[in-house]
Amino acid sequence: QVQLVESGGGSVQAGGSLRLSCAASGASYNGAFMAWFRQAPGQEREGIAGIDPDGYTRYSDSAKGRFTISKDNAKNTVNLEMNSLKLEETAMYYCAAGTGTVPNRWRLRESSYNYWGQGTQVTVSS
Repeated sequence: QVQLVESGGGSVQAGGSLRLSCAASGASYNGAFMAWFRQAPGQEREGIAGIDPDGYTRYSDSAKGRFTISKDNAKNTVNLEMNSLKLEETAMYYCAAGTGTVPNRWRLRESSYNYWGQGTQVTVSS
């Protein structure tokens, strides 16, 4: 079992920055593949950044160059630094953990992950 709790969401103006954190616990967390997803109202859940146990990262095209995913193994947290936020990035942001092996090409797929947090809301305003 892996438990995930997101924090750091809130309201920010367009062009601003936010840092999301995901606190992970549970024996299965060690070696898990981690990722951040988001879901806007009426839209499908979208993978935006993933990180493997060795720290290799993968980003969606929309996140490249503006978002950074990182892990703090001492604190068992996975963070998402988001810069230059856009209005259309208003969404619920979710942390996910996959305890199986996730090939790089599948690291932004929802089906690759078997544990999910409750989400944290990010609202970008003009």
